[in-house]
Amino acid sequence: MNQMNFDPIILTLIIATPLAGAILLALIPEDTSSPTGSKRHAIGALIITLVTLLLTLHLPAHFNYSAAPHTFQFEQNLSWIPTPNIHYHLGVDGLSMWLIVLAAFLAPLGVLASWNSIRNRTKLFYTLFLLQQVAMLGIFVALDLFLYYGFWELSIVPMTLLIATFGRTENRRRAAIKFFLYAFIPSAILLVAILWLYNLTGTFDLPALQALAATHTLAATPTALLLCSIAFLVAFAVKVPVFPLHGWLQEAVAEAPTAAVMVLAGKLGLYSILRFSFGIFPDQSRHVAPILIALGAIGIVYGALIALIKTDLKTLAAFSTLSHVSFVVLGIFTFTILGLDGGVFQILNESLIGAAFFILLGLLYERYGTYDMRDYGGLATRHPWMATMFVLTTLAAVGLPMLGGFVGEFLILSGSMQSFATHHILWTTLAATGVIFGAAYMLWMIQRVFYGSPGVRTEEVHGWDLCAREHLELWPLAALFLIMGVASPLWMRAIDTYGAPIAGKVVQISPGVYKNIETETYSVNWQEFNRDCIDHPGHCRVEGSARMETAKEVR
Repeated sequence: MNQMNFDPIILTLIIATPLAGAILLALIPEDTSSPTGSKRHAIGALIITLVTLLLTLHLPAHFNYSAAPHTFQFEQNLSWIPTPNIHYHLGVDGLSMWLIVLAAFLAPLGVLASWNSIRNRTKLFYTLFLLQQVAMLGIFVALDLFLYYGFWELSIVPMTLLIATFGRTENRRRAAIKFFLYAFIPSAILLVAILWLYNLTGTFDLPALQALAATHTLAATPTALLLCSIAFLVAFAVKVPVFPLHGWLQEAVAEAPTAAVMVLAGKLGLYSILRFSFGIFPDQSRHVAPILIALGAIGIVYGALIALIKTDLKTLAAFSTLSHVSFVVLGIFTFTILGLDGGVFQILNESLIGAAFFILLGLLYERYGTYDMRDYGGLATRHPWMATMFVLTTLAAVGLPMLGGFVGEFLILSGSMQSFATHHILWTTLAATGVIFGAAYMLWMIQRVFYGSPGVRTEEVHGWDLCAREHLELWPLAALFLIMGVASPLWMRAIDTYGAPIAGKVVQISPGVYKNIETETYSVNWQEFNRDCIDHPGHCRVEGSARMETAKEVR
């Protein structure tokens, strides 16, 4: 099948592959009589996730990086239910494209991370894991609010069951119920807001709603729109989680198996804020931005300080996650190009770093059966490869230059200094101290676990270094830490097409004509305009009157 007729169905194929895989695995009986039989579901899940990953690579390979802003690619728009007016509408843009690839990339790593840790009820585990993949991919591609909400609700169920069934302690059911209630109750409010929007506009279609919002023709009072936007924002903020809505995070991270915890926090909530809150409620989002900037800065420092006093590795990882996602919250609510681009880029970084960290913690637990740092010590000489991977992940997490985390944090802090929010310099300074605290707790963790005198547990159990399968899990992540640090423009090419229009610096005044509302410059080429006129306003000037539709470079 050639590209011409493959593009319109690629997104459906990406969703359908893990869905078909989940159904197939559910029909295959478990066989624990032989090692090969006990791994049949793991092998099947690995094949399915690799096929899904290959399909998602079609997106960056054929993505039009010069496309106009607010346009979607690989679209599929079919009428589904006439009344109410629900469409099967899928599409991607510079925001969602790399997130889809990220979700597909992490899936086979999650299967490999579960290879030995999940020994019982493997059919149930891998079926739920693939259903979770379906939900995540569906959220990233859905452009119909009703369709999106279906995937959003679906994402709650497999995660709840994975925590409740495969958690490591007796507290797993409590953690699962807590996660479910935190996620479900705000989602019910979200549904009410979606139905109110439909009653107001007669459509669930996201591009149509964005067009109405851009022209200020959503026929409702400002107070009603603000309340509706808050319903959207709260549902998404809980899922991030945004401080102080993180009550579910510690217990869920502590109990969830490695493959589940790798996708537990961050991506879905942050993407939904960027896509729906900013897309449908741009004015209302700017109205509450100063509050979210403050909460982001506070969350960065709060998460880092709590992590600094924890001795349980999983709890430390939970508050580290809170600190890292708070960085993204700070960046995106600055509504600057640097902040938005850095925030989207940091979602990718945080997800990769978090995945590596949780995989490594799972490997330690497999060997020693504890997450208590006080039981460790002196592992560097015994497990040199594991120590190396921990150090690389730690350096990426603390934002060492040349690694991807540095690029994201630098852009976010730079964007925060340009923010319109009151006291933005104060919040930026507070957020910058979180970088120092983050380095403190991560380096302290490395010192406690791998250096110094051996702990009680490490003296009792010999353990072993990384095996070939574990190297296969970790080295792709380590390579991406470096590649994303030194070749970030590969990702920014797509992300840039999202950040500038949302920041409000660029408007489309007529088909194919763009205007920088700050510098009063015009262009008929979006990519040229985005790269040159925005970054270097002095390179462009208006030809003739203000209504001219061309721009000429000043060399």
